[in-house]
Amino acid sequence: MVDAAAGRVVEIWTDGACSGNPGPGGWGAVLRYGGHERELCGGEATPTTNNRMELTAAIEALETLTRPVTVRLHTDSTYVRNGITSWLASWKRNGWLTAAKQPVKNADLWQRLEAACGRHEVSWHWVKGHNGHPENERADALANRGMTEARAAGGGESPHASSSRSRRAATTSSSTPSTSRA
Repeated sequence: MVDAAAGRVVEIWTDGACSGNPGPGGWGAVLRYGGHERELCGGEATPTTNNRMELTAAIEALETLTRPVTVRLHTDSTYVRNGITSWLASWKRNGWLTAAKQPVKNADLWQRLEAACGRHEVSWHWVKGHNGHPENERADALANRGMTEARAAGGGESPHASSSRSRRAATTSSSTPSTSRA
């Protein structure tokens, strides 16, 4: 798994956005490894939900990492944090049904998130959204950018295509972390 003693820690801040719920949506992530940062964003012009965009932000950020590392992932979504840390084991044990015996919403994304976490040692941290936290505000701005670009592109997903499920736009404020794809 992860050699935490090697000191490879990646900090990630994620956010999702939706104009209407459901409605067009976007996701954003800020990744920091040492003095290096990377921003990711994408979106969907077709109706989606804020929860799907919150999940997608975490998934895309984790899937971007090219080698196992220790990750401190910060999200303003209690849905994402509680789902991955508290509810996931029960959902799996119950055959992807809730305690009320209803199908788990967004099961496709929860399964993808679990797989993305599998290569890394991930700790989950909640941060209050829209409260002036610089990296969370950046992730929020990226999510809104992803949503805007998806709308402008019309149809499905935003124009920065690198995956069939979501779109990725990357900018680098310093050199790209060696733990992420170029």
